Amino acid sequence: MTDYTLLVEQAASMIETEPYYVAALSNISALIYESMDRLNWAGFYLMDKGSLLVGPFQGLPACIRIEIGKGVCGTAVKEEKIQRVADVHAFPGHIACDAASRSEIVLPIRSDGRIVGVLDIDSPEAERFSIEDEKGLALLSDLIGAKADFAGLRT
Repeated sequence: MTDYTLLVEQAASMIETEPYYVAALSNISALIYESMDRLNWAGFYLMDKGSLLVGPFQGLPACIRIEIGKGVCGTAVKEEKIQRVADVHAFPGHIACDAASRSEIVLPIRSDGRIVGVLDIDSPEAERFSIEDEKGLALLSDLIGAKADFAGLRT
């Protein structure tokens, strides 16, 4: 089980050291990938000109751009809420960037009242993400939105 208190503390330390979002998210994606088990992708999509553009991540190459309302990531932005999907094959409009993915959790990241991106985590195991994961990762996405410097991001 992931120690989310420790994960958030480590991420906070990384952001304090370097708040620029590219550097911070690069290290945080690596931290997530190493801290949580049974993952095949952990990273970020960032708002860019009205759609989501792949950002720092760990895992296989990913979809480069996702339209708002499309797939799990785009749905999280459109609905402005966390998407915890037990079986991505049952999710209408799922975008299969990695055919091995079976479950996914996507959390919107808000900064200064606007969604600036999403935290996206995939697993090759169905029903991988629990309500405890959702709560812990929500603390992390809230921290990122509040502390990382997204000033240069083109939304």
